[in-house]
Amino acid sequence: MNLAGPGEHMEPLVDRPIAVSAVFEDSGGIAEARDLARDFLASVQAVHGLPVSKRALGMVQLVVSELVTNARKYTPGPCLLTLEVEDGAVQVSVWDSSATLPSVLAANPERVDQHGLEIVMAVCQSFAVHREPVGKRIVAAVVLADDPGGDAAGRQAM
Repeated sequence: MNLAGPGEHMEPLVDRPIAVSAVFEDSGGIAEARDLARDFLASVQAVHGLPVSKRALGMVQLVVSELVTNARKYTPGPCLLTLEVEDGAVQVSVWDSSATLPSVLAANPERVDQHGLEIVMAVCQSFAVHREPVGKRIVAAVVLADDPGGDAAGRQAM
């Protein structure tokens, strides 16, 4: 795993996953988490030569922002963000110490707050919540490249 903080240089990895992790302990970490995602995807494209669409860059930053915000808002203590490229997608993983699983509320255009997970699930290829020995881990995948035909890649229609 490549452990580099925001603004730190990430060396190319050979025969290893392309990944970065960081711990966030306060609300200021949300902007840092978005910056880390942006810098990581820039490295994925520039250093590793993998295509990253503008859509994917925006969606990963959105997913990171929503998941880190929820972890900081609803859980005491730090959260751990890991970004890893696997099979043409970036896996966004956020661990926090709370055993309480998140609730995804039904769509309600009159509700003012709590749309974050609803949005994350709509823009991601996959979404899962895993209980951990301590706390939980939320993992969401965003496809890195758009379809050559121009369609945005993402959650498959059922």
